[in-house]
Amino acid sequence: MSATSVSRGSRPQLQSLQQLLSRTEERQPEQPAPLPPLRLTRRGRIVLIGIPLVLLAALLLSLAGFFNSPAKASDSAAELQATSAVTVTVQPGQSLWGIAAAVVPDRDARDVVADIVQLNNLSAGAVFPGQQLFVPAG
Repeated sequence: MSATSVSRGSRPQLQSLQQLLSRTEERQPEQPAPLPPLRLTRRGRIVLIGIPLVLLAALLLSLAGFFNSPAKASDSAAELQATSAVTVTVQPGQSLWGIAAAVVPDRDARDVVADIVQLNNLSAGAVFPGQQLFVPAG
């Protein structure tokens, strides 16, 4: 075969390929196959149902705690009383226990120390000479 016979013979093949392509473009696209139904495993059901239920239970418990917390101090303003306190200056060598025992000897020193820490917003039980402290009286 010569080169000219190959080129002549390829021309009808190009036309037939173009016709074939144009025919495939005219056809309607095929519909995709329908998806199979969704199947959940045991683990899938736990994830789909169990985790939202646990989150809902945690939310309900949080709200129940919030709404049931004791938020009011008294029923009326007449029942409210200011805490009577004495101002004490810490001397060298004094501790909270010594101050509590000296100012309020009739109460338990542990309760008085806890009150001193709360009244003065102390982060630790250490006090320094010259420090002013509020101590509950009586």
